[in-house]
Amino acid sequence: MPLNRRTFLGRSAAAGAGVAVAGSAAVPASAATGGGGAGRGRRRKRYSFTVLGTTDLHGNVFNWDYFTDKEFDDKAHNDVGLAKISTLVNQVREEKGRRNTLLIDAGDTIQGTQLSYYYAKVDPITAERGPVHPMAQAMNAIGYDAAALGNHEFNYGIPVLRKFEEQCRFPLLGANALDAKTLRPAFAPYSMHRLCTPHGRDVKVAVLGLTNPGIAIWDKQNVSGKMVFPGLEEQAAKWVPRLRSMGADVVIVSAHSGSSGTSSYGDQLPYVENAAGLVAEQVPGIDAILVGHAHTEIAEYFVTNKETGNQVVLSEPLKWGQRLTLFDFDLVWEKGRWTVEKVGAQVLNSNTVAEDPRITGLLGDEHKKVVAYVNQVIGTSTAAMSTAAAPWKDEPIIDLINHVQAETVRAALAGGEHAALPVLSQASCFSRTASIPAGEVTIKDAAGLYPFENTLEARLVTGAQLKEYLEFSARYYVQTPAGAPVDTSKLTNADGTPDYNYDAVHGLTYDIDIAKAAGSRIANLSFEGAPIDPAARFVLAVNNYRASGGGNFPHVAAAQQLWANSEEIRNTIIGWVQAKGTVDPAEFASVGWKLTRDGVPVF
Repeated sequence: MPLNRRTFLGRSAAAGAGVAVAGSAAVPASAATGGGGAGRGRRRKRYSFTVLGTTDLHGNVFNWDYFTDKEFDDKAHNDVGLAKISTLVNQVREEKGRRNTLLIDAGDTIQGTQLSYYYAKVDPITAERGPVHPMAQAMNAIGYDAAALGNHEFNYGIPVLRKFEEQCRFPLLGANALDAKTLRPAFAPYSMHRLCTPHGRDVKVAVLGLTNPGIAIWDKQNVSGKMVFPGLEEQAAKWVPRLRSMGADVVIVSAHSGSSGTSSYGDQLPYVENAAGLVAEQVPGIDAILVGHAHTEIAEYFVTNKETGNQVVLSEPLKWGQRLTLFDFDLVWEKGRWTVEKVGAQVLNSNTVAEDPRITGLLGDEHKKVVAYVNQVIGTSTAAMSTAAAPWKDEPIIDLINHVQAETVRAALAGGEHAALPVLSQASCFSRTASIPAGEVTIKDAAGLYPFENTLEARLVTGAQLKEYLEFSARYYVQTPAGAPVDTSKLTNADGTPDYNYDAVHGLTYDIDIAKAAGSRIANLSFEGAPIDPAARFVLAVNNYRASGGGNFPHVAAAQQLWANSEEIRNTIIGWVQAKGTVDPAEFASVGWKLTRDGVPVF
């Protein structure tokens, strides 16, 4: 449904008043006022409650990896999925009392697995008489009270998000997701919850939802001209005083924003990407922040508010339903109101419990459909390929991604003014466990190479810009002197650089000298056997995340866009395999780059 004034006002009555709810049932905002007196007993009246939180669920309901078609497992033996979270939630509610708990989420819910992809693209929830999204079904059944919007909520476009919102029996919150024309909230900014105490006066708990301003660049094609996303600190400073004036005894922020104060897209927007810690520090009146987006685990982290000196507790449960945060609040009645006396946080590990059979049973049919879908055979491969060594070697499986991207861009530019320019391509190792087997190739094999819903673009760059781009990428490696032992488990991810922010560029040849300091590592950079001309022009096939500034790589975001595609790169790869029938590495694999130390190859 397009975002217009009627749908905006209809969906976002909360633009001025938020969403007032008691437990999981919506009530009019006017009915959310507390009542009853506390009496004058000598003993101070106290009340305790718990707020449970998840974040970055990314389409995980089952403890299942659709890219390997088997139970999820990692080195730490974590488990994933809402079915596991449901069991933990049930246990906490049993211990604390259902009426003394709230359950919230900090965003990135409907993208990330083939389960969520299937119901956005293959059997879309937006179709006439379409299905109910599995994440909506599971979260409704578990009894979520509110969820903040994540940036990946916008990946499939606003109509899919609006349909998901319609299917949820809890509000999706985004105080800084504004209608581009009216600058009013396009979603409910907050929800208000009443918890009944044994002392006559209810506790009013406000949940303020904040999302990531990076949406404006990462999903530009979906939100441009429709929504804008100002900074978290700015909007929190606007809404927290309002919530307090409305009688909120406790204010919790659910923020799809990490706590580090950093940004991965540099200065392209005047807002901080990971701003949760800054919100706690700069905006008075907040008691706790559920943190999301960064995919890290923070059990309990205190930030001192600069204005009040009060401590604000932050917690971020690990992604995909691997952890559940518990904020435990102790309140005391004084001076005619409830006051937070103490609040702490902890996380529970979902690998300690079994899946809730109520959730697995509810979505068993959907799970079976997706398993059948990902196991469809789309072609064959003449050789096995793996990403196991791709972070430090030029591997054929990454060449496959680059070959498909370059071929797609070359075909798109054919006959145009840029058709004669050489086409290069960038790709990252998104998963160190992806593989293409020898023999039959299925959708899950091809899709496993590209777990993100990125689309493809073509940007115009120069030889000099490519050199700087590669130098930036090469920061990924830990500086290792010549002659020193090389431990591949410690060689990569320098300064926390994730695998998806290391790019190999296909179509050039170059060495990366890891004995040298970052910024001076690229050597022997050549094109077609000759040193690259700094002034030469090239077409770079690049994903939309990188093209829009993701990772803060130099030049590409400002480079001229020659072409863009709306189809996911993952589907382009799947379609290429189907069209070819046979994947033969001999047709596309080459060693274009290698790691060296003082000119001597490392491997």
